[in-house]
Amino acid sequence: MASDAALAQSLEEERQLIELAKDGNLDAMRPIFEKYANPLYSSVILPRLGDAATGEDVLRDTFHTAIEKLDKFRWTGRSIYAWLRTIAINKVYDVHRKSKRSMLLVEKISHEAATDPEPDARADTMLISAQERTINRDRIDETLAAISPRYRLAIELRLIEELPRDECAEKMAVTTSTFDVVLYRAVRAFRKRFGARDSE
Repeated sequence: MASDAALAQSLEEERQLIELAKDGNLDAMRPIFEKYANPLYSSVILPRLGDAATGEDVLRDTFHTAIEKLDKFRWTGRSIYAWLRTIAINKVYDVHRKSKRSMLLVEKISHEAATDPEPDARADTMLISAQERTINRDRIDETLAAISPRYRLAIELRLIEELPRDECAEKMAVTTSTFDVVLYRAVRAFRKRFGARDSE
């Protein structure tokens, strides 16, 4: 049948391009990426994310990872599309996991801010607003990177790794009561930096 012949020819062309890419000619992957970009984006990535900009980032990351791991791809007579689709879905899951982790962190910081080991400083602590709780994960990561390493470590140990207070204190070589103060100040520093982005 003509359709079977066309499919066989298409697969053979794909196989040859992949072999060229594995031999070092990475530009050979361009026609494959151009062929599958729209199906991956519109049928696999975007429906699972619902955000166009993030979807485009995931598509780029998918192709970047495909190039990096191309030597692990084994031709079995079937299109590389299924392999690319698996990479794309894993990238989408990574986005969801990171987003969930970041949102949980903001919620925890809101809760932690309500527990004040320094009563005189209570007026300086306000709950994170609903708008802040819906902010994208990149802004949260940037905020963590901007605060002091000591404060960042306190937040990571207690609010991300969820270690007990005494274990956090031990890892930071301080008493538990001192750790409580450090964590409180870390939360304040995080929130101050986080909120400052709105005025930039």
